[in-house]
Amino acid sequence: MKSASEMMSGNDLFISAAQEVRIRQELTRVAMGLIPADLVLRVGRLLDVHTRRWVEQQDIVMYRRRIAWTGPAGTYTGTARAHVERLELSAVPGFGEVHKHIESSHLTPEYEAALVLPRGNTWTCEASHEFSNVDGAHNLSFWMTARSHGVPLKIFPLPGSAVPPTAYEGGGGYYGYDEQSAFMGGNLMVPGLDEVMDWPSVWNPESPSYARLWGMIQATYEHRGVVEGHGAGLHDTRSINAFAAAGLASDHEVLNMAELQAKLQAGIFVALRHGAIPELVRGMLDAGFEDFSQIALTTDDRSASDTLRMGATDYNVRRAMEAGLPPEIAIQCVTINPARHMRLTPWVGSLAPGRFADVVLLSDVAALDIAEVWADGQCVAQNGRYIAPVPAIAWPAWASQTINITRELVAEDFAIPADPGRQTMQAAVLRPFHWADDFLVETLPVQDGQVQRDTSQCITKFAVVDRYSGQGRVGRMFWRGCGPSTPDTAVGCSVAHDQHNIWVVGSSDAAMAQVVNQIRRQQGGWALVRDNTVLATVRYEVGGLMTARPAEALDADMQELYAQARTIEWMHEPTYSKNWPEGFPERLCFATLTCSPWRWVLVAPNPSVPEGFVNVQTGQTHPIVW
Repeated sequence: MKSASEMMSGNDLFISAAQEVRIRQELTRVAMGLIPADLVLRVGRLLDVHTRRWVEQQDIVMYRRRIAWTGPAGTYTGTARAHVERLELSAVPGFGEVHKHIESSHLTPEYEAALVLPRGNTWTCEASHEFSNVDGAHNLSFWMTARSHGVPLKIFPLPGSAVPPTAYEGGGGYYGYDEQSAFMGGNLMVPGLDEVMDWPSVWNPESPSYARLWGMIQATYEHRGVVEGHGAGLHDTRSINAFAAAGLASDHEVLNMAELQAKLQAGIFVALRHGAIPELVRGMLDAGFEDFSQIALTTDDRSASDTLRMGATDYNVRRAMEAGLPPEIAIQCVTINPARHMRLTPWVGSLAPGRFADVVLLSDVAALDIAEVWADGQCVAQNGRYIAPVPAIAWPAWASQTINITRELVAEDFAIPADPGRQTMQAAVLRPFHWADDFLVETLPVQDGQVQRDTSQCITKFAVVDRYSGQGRVGRMFWRGCGPSTPDTAVGCSVAHDQHNIWVVGSSDAAMAQVVNQIRRQQGGWALVRDNTVLATVRYEVGGLMTARPAEALDADMQELYAQARTIEWMHEPTYSKNWPEGFPERLCFATLTCSPWRWVLVAPNPSVPEGFVNVQTGQTHPIVW
């Protein structure tokens, strides 16, 4: 039998309950002073997040990756191999993400760790419906790989509920009862089910995804896991009550105080994103809120570039403090509150025995100035600089060869034929974030037997290309208010929430084909083409979603993409798109979402949706031109 120390350094780290018991048996003997500790960290004061009190002059006794004992300085009865003093610093627990898509940083987990650990993040609940849709079978292996290579960031993966996002899509994964039961039963690091987004399939037994979703919910309950929610567009009392009755335990889509109060009253845990933090924190304080235990702060989707510029969870904490929230409560919102909600308090969320030895040392609490970050009992960051090694991980083919298109695409793949003899055709038209019940209908010109774009109406061509089956099937139609008006130009990406096929938008069919072929060659990422020349690329060679490079290297490529994009003229509808800036349409990565409240969308063609144009709430299809 392996010792706890051997288990804690190997690839079977923190997998089964039996292993966890053996680890805790050893920690108990350390706490009793019967086994030497590894290190005693003495701090000037420590935040007890359970009682929201600062306690002075504390020792944190560490053994392997865990805390074995905490208490007044000098009172530990055992011995330790090393002692470190930080009497000028204040200790708070490592920050946690209650809901985050690491894929949206576009960094693999080892480089995500190097980015966020210096900013205080030591654990993340990974909302994995991104990689789940790319390779569902290997999802858990992917998230455990970095940890098995010694990376100190703890990742608690939640398998995606949206795999596939709707019954009208398919790709690299399928999850139902059996798959979720296997995830929940095999690894203590899996706390539950990722955000349930397909709301119509939760309440409507006639939905083709109804049985699959409720099967996953059942499997999660059988293992006493947490079912996470996604309540976008659910503002009325009836829907909020139904959402809570379904057992969807959280929402991170809250936009105003009325909605916040209604969802809290319904027993829903609310995670605030950075844009909503100032208004909602001030609103809660003005309303006299005294209990913030049902509130967390989350980054959700935040790119590496934005994290370099803004920060990670530390940025959210500072925003909450600037809005008037006391530092102690703001810190609770990224430590004990999310840990309690996700039922992870035995391992994270506080500086207490049995938890991972993750400590954020602050030189100035009021400013949240981070001097050092400790994770797994080691100092991993000092003054914003990551000092732990970043392992070289050779990601296997199932992670690095995920763009399965076996042919070169050509301009004809994006052509939309007209009926013989027609000078104009009626066309179904969408635009980014088209939540309306019906699609738009416009009259478009015909030339050389093909239906044409119409720049005067701000109409171009948008396509979704199947990257899973090997066939490279193309769904194409006309969109308004996005894409390039510069001739012979196109841009595309393999990040296309949530199925993550390739999307491309362009002013010529040939340029669109060139973009997709470039993305295929580089196995994912961005490509920008003009006049038959590739102007800029960004590699996402792992899963077509992430890159195994430092954040700074990725950011440099993104800045070059933005620089080249500034040479392009982009379509924009000021009235409709007032919430989206003009310029490079990076937002289109999210415009292919098929979750509620979407209706008509374009997906990759498949036998049930031959042209790819479908109402995902009803299953209705319609020709793209007639």
